[in-house]
Amino acid sequence: MAQDLTPEYTVPGVELDAAGRLIGLLRMRLHALNDLHLTLKHVHWNVVGPHFIAVHEMVDPQVDRVRDMADDVAERIAALGGVAQGTPGALVEERKWEDYSIGRADAIAHLGALDLVYTGVIKDVRAAIKEAAEADPATEDLLIEQLRDLEQFQWFVRAHLESSGGKLATAGASTETDAASRGADLG
Repeated sequence: MAQDLTPEYTVPGVELDAAGRLIGLLRMRLHALNDLHLTLKHVHWNVVGPHFIAVHEMVDPQVDRVRDMADDVAERIAALGGVAQGTPGALVEERKWEDYSIGRADAIAHLGALDLVYTGVIKDVRAAIKEAAEADPATEDLLIEQLRDLEQFQWFVRAHLESSGGKLATAGASTETDAASRGADLG
């Protein structure tokens, strides 16, 4: 049964029931961003191979920005009158995806898997934008700003996975393991 997240108060111009729906939507975005920044840090720590330093150094600014995104989402939840559940237990209990599945691996393999991770996060942000658009332009704007950054980060990842002819090595991959394998085939 879904938890009622309707707050006692919210920002002017947003109905309480709409605020509750926005809080629920943003709560999942908070979980996704917290998970993403931990996944990116995991990649940073476990990347090996000839492209190690490039990926190691590329990922850290992404970690920092994704942490800032999580903070912005948590503060928006609070402004809407909700509670930002940022604990690991809440993330694990409420998320709808599995843990990142790649351990110590070649840089290109990690990038292949990250491409799939970013695809999932970006699709979910786009769906959240559509839902937020009807209820609150400020929340919609926050999500749109984050979408631009997430798409740029995926572009950075994909630049390592794309052939000069424009073919993406991870095209058609349905799991992180499959995407990592396809990425590793480039190396």
